[in-house]
Amino acid sequence: MSGIFEKQFEVGWRNVDPNGHLANTDYLSFAVDTRIAYFASRGFPPIDFQKYSFGPVIKTETIDYFRELMLLEKVKVTMENGGLAKDGSRFRVVNNFYKMDGTRAARVASIGGWLSFKERKLIVPPEIIFNALDSLTKTEDFEELKSSIKK
Repeated sequence: MSGIFEKQFEVGWRNVDPNGHLANTDYLSFAVDTRIAYFASRGFPPIDFQKYSFGPVIKTETIDYFRELMLLEKVKVTMENGGLAKDGSRFRVVNNFYKMDGTRAARVASIGGWLSFKERKLIVPPEIIFNALDSLTKTEDFEELKSSIKK
């Protein structure tokens, strides 16, 4: 299984801001939920992050907004590979948000790495994680990233 992963959400009451549309922090929450669902679909469920004592840590996130998402509106969130270090220690994932008619509503780009819970430092992830990221469709602006591991 590879390609562009997607997950569908519905904008709920708790997700809207006073303007009546999806709150900016909820874009990030939907992006995270999509990433976790992707790894679970690839055989690495959330409990495995605790089991192997590591997890994703985000350094930078950017959001570009194109169209509003309103209360009770369904939204499709995709996930693509925007960048990856050769050792998998650093990644850039891109989540696009689409209305059900195909109109792009937003784009979230997240740059991160993998943090060891025990050592409290960045690590190379297990092969299953690297392979999951590497098998995603690459964005048009995909770039090879520098390793997070200091030699």
